[in-house]
Amino acid sequence: MLNRKLRMGMIGGGKDAFIGAIHRIAANMDGLIELSCGALSINPEVAKDSGKLLFLPEDRTYLTYEEMITKEAALPADKRIDFVTIVTPNFAHFAPAMMALDNGFNVVIEKPITFTLDEAKQLQKKVEETDLTLCLTHTYSGYPMVKQARAMIKEGALGKVRKVWVEYPQGWLSKLSEREGNAQAAWRTDPKKSGKAGAMGDIGTHAEHLAEYITGLHITHLCADLNVMVEGRLLEDDGNVLLKFDNGAAGVLMASQVAAGEENALKIRVYGEKGGIEWAQQEPNTLLVKWLDQPAQILRAGAGYGHLSTFATKNCRTPGGHPEGYLEAFGNIYRNFALTLQAKLSGEEPTPEQLDFPKVDEGVRGMAFIDAVVESAKSDAKWTEFVV
Repeated sequence: MLNRKLRMGMIGGGKDAFIGAIHRIAANMDGLIELSCGALSINPEVAKDSGKLLFLPEDRTYLTYEEMITKEAALPADKRIDFVTIVTPNFAHFAPAMMALDNGFNVVIEKPITFTLDEAKQLQKKVEETDLTLCLTHTYSGYPMVKQARAMIKEGALGKVRKVWVEYPQGWLSKLSEREGNAQAAWRTDPKKSGKAGAMGDIGTHAEHLAEYITGLHITHLCADLNVMVEGRLLEDDGNVLLKFDNGAAGVLMASQVAAGEENALKIRVYGEKGGIEWAQQEPNTLLVKWLDQPAQILRAGAGYGHLSTFATKNCRTPGGHPEGYLEAFGNIYRNFALTLQAKLSGEEPTPEQLDFPKVDEGVRGMAFIDAVVESAKSDAKWTEFVV
């Protein structure tokens, strides 16, 4: 196994950027990764100040991602970065990701993966051509009890899946915050920066990914209703979607950023022939398992149950009763990516548990979901085919 830390370069995520700090904490959590360089802002002064705050060398604090990738690629193998993390707004994902792959660098990228489905497919093709690793940070798949639910369904514990309910209500855009100085709201509601979808692109893709990740199924058709509830907003802030899956199961997906009073109340329920599971992001250590012919069970992360899957136990970090949350889930994604990359760099085969993180294919499906939802909302037809 590789006997050094992996070297990371970050694009975006300068001082005061929420998601950049989250990525750095997650990457640092297991001591497998070190931040070696960055192009941390399109504003030169912010980029320089951010580099100083993060104790980056001046000659590795870059002013553009082009400069960073070009100069890092020219460094000796024992100095240059191993991968690039991209934490810019949606419209600025594709170009740096493609350039990084072209220069031999692996990639970690925020969701949704790109601005358009065509860009996502180009990245998919490039990853296949280069045999490099791309990790997509769908955070919620990093939770241990999400992995337990996935393992139980894959093993057939619930029988054939029949029904999926997934919901992601937030309330933070209940006002026209994008015109009140909220920078996060401003770019997320701007079609030039966010893309063709608002709430569905931002949090609906999380719900879609969670539904497919846990069930192991693929959406084949959908029927969408999208709404702009706050007058003056350019992109939808609320939506409801009926789903059909490739095994015949039916589903309902709701994503809303105008559910006043809600925080990040992502929740999923999946029902099969024999029983169902229920998981909520705001109580993530608990998985509720409901049976057709016996009392319900409460499974808890970290409790040392012998019957939890290895995919769950290898992503538990603390003893039972000690809460693990968003940062730990994010850290699990980075750890699995890092262990996979270490194995590949050492000429070894990563284990299935190490390979358990979202990849480019999930990114393509996320963009296809956005396209299908927007098309369906504009159409008079009941069902819209989900085409990848």
